[in-house]
Amino acid sequence: MSSVTTSTTSTTRRRAALDDPGYQAFVILRTGFTVAPILFGLDKFANLLVDWPAYLAPWIDNIVPGSAQAAMYAVGAVEIMAGVAVALAPRFGGWLVAGWLAGIIVNLLTIPGHYDVALRDFGLLLGAVALARLAQRYHAER
Repeated sequence: MSSVTTSTTSTTRRRAALDDPGYQAFVILRTGFTVAPILFGLDKFANLLVDWPAYLAPWIDNIVPGSAQAAMYAVGAVEIMAGVAVALAPRFGGWLVAGWLAGIIVNLLTIPGHYDVALRDFGLLLGAVALARLAQRYHAER
């Protein structure tokens, strides 16, 4: 097969993949679940968006060593790593983010007045599961 034919076939396949709504959904979810955890993780160190320690359930604050802010530093580091995992290995990273969100939901359900945020995070959890499933088809991990 000539290099021109190989190049044309490769371009045609790439164009077909870009036209596939499933692939488009995979790219959108992968981008979102890479960027959002990294940005939210970084904000755990700056508290620009919200006062993050207020989102830590008192019972968790009582069992983790140090202050609630110190716990948020650890949470931020995990979130940054989860975003990087989605970027590099979305089949694994999607499940990692889904599991992390499940933990956040349990935390939020034990704080009165945070049920709306828990429900939003449940929607994000479903998106992370969808990403992991789409990655099964669209991303060959080595």
